[in-house]
Amino acid sequence: MKYLLRQKFWTLTEGYTIQDESGSTAFTVDGKAFCWGHQLSFRDPSGTELIYIRQKLLAWGPTFFLERDGKVYAEVRKHLFTLLRCRFTVDIPGPDDYEAVGDLLDMEYTFTRQERVVAEVSKRWFSWTDSYGIEIADGEDVPLLLASAVVIDLACHTDGHAS
Repeated sequence: MKYLLRQKFWTLTEGYTIQDESGSTAFTVDGKAFCWGHQLSFRDPSGTELIYIRQKLLAWGPTFFLERDGKVYAEVRKHLFTLLRCRFTVDIPGPDDYEAVGDLLDMEYTFTRQERVVAEVSKRWFSWTDSYGIEIADGEDVPLLLASAVVIDLACHTDGHAS
């Protein structure tokens, strides 16, 4: 399935809209104002929170918790010492963690699981806001992968507002 992740431009907090292939809003992501670190709510079109994104403070490098039903479901960590690549681990329960690897400018990257590509992300510079085309393989955890793409954007663009 293909999605378009687009940063909301005129907001006081981080925010994104995610559209499906038909152009319909599939998910929204809205940040909280006046808090320490990034905190965002990943919601379906009816407004139901699917994932709560919370930045881990005082961590060695950008680290975020993805929570479902009030419990940490995944931890997204940026690897600090990589050569010519940007790399993240999406640590989930069990042995099937995701790895995200991309170029230094964070314009193109892939998510893999057990050395199999499960999602591809491509950044586009055609509007006032950042936009990403994301293609996710069938059978994968779509909200988790999309929330992880939001986290990567937050971690790689630390100007105080998502970019």
